[in-house]
Amino acid sequence: MPELPEVETTRRGIEPCVTGRTVIRLVVRNPALRWRVTPKLVREFSGRTIRSVGRRGKYLLLATDAGTAILHLGMSGSLRVVPATQAADAHDHVDIVLDNGDCLRLHDPRRFGCLLWTRDDPRKHKLLRDLGPEPLAADFSGDYLFEKSRGRKRAIRDFLLDSQVLAGIGNIYANEALFAAGLRPARAAGRISRDQYARLAGAIRATLNRALKAGGTTLRDFRNGRGEPGYFQLSLNVYGRAGEPCLVCGTAIKAKRLGQRSAFFCPKCQS
Repeated sequence: MPELPEVETTRRGIEPCVTGRTVIRLVVRNPALRWRVTPKLVREFSGRTIRSVGRRGKYLLLATDAGTAILHLGMSGSLRVVPATQAADAHDHVDIVLDNGDCLRLHDPRRFGCLLWTRDDPRKHKLLRDLGPEPLAADFSGDYLFEKSRGRKRAIRDFLLDSQVLAGIGNIYANEALFAAGLRPARAAGRISRDQYARLAGAIRATLNRALKAGGTTLRDFRNGRGEPGYFQLSLNVYGRAGEPCLVCGTAIKAKRLGQRSAFFCPKCQS
């Protein structure tokens, strides 16, 4: 699934191409995404000028004077700027056609993404209102994580994946940040000290910034707004590397099933 760096990379890529452009029409080839693309959205969004491109967690926000389109890339989606005349590929489900002849093309093979419309403050929308703080925001800190984790028995990896605790962190970056902080993913969140959380908050911020510089991670499907892959997978320390030697100490990386997802760690570098 595209995580915060992939979504932010997409946002930065499309922002200069769509800001100030007017939506001429929407071409909906398949409305059956996670939630159906409705005729009301097509009517409301068409003819509007995109004033800004924002992000909240893993959601992109295309703001106009009359409302906001809320877009999620789902498990395998991408959003690219292409000429509106370019032939659509399989799984190119929606085109947001702009007044300069380009379009924003939503490609979503698994159709877990969404395109919704709201006239209200999008941050109060039911999908966004309960999201935790942004991990790259100035007010995010280890103290916040420490206070939020008190009494929690769940694994620290799963604690970080909770979108009500922290917005936008997915499995790749949770594993990588825990490696950088020297913490095993199965440790109980409530048993980690304030100092360790300070180290972890710094590791989260550093890991995400490194991923942004690399354009995100492409393990299977991700492409940025220009159709290019991300390259952070070349810098992964533990994620997906079970059995391979740790790049720091040489010990074999281990994998452990936590809930529905695998966690990866170095048994020597992380405790």
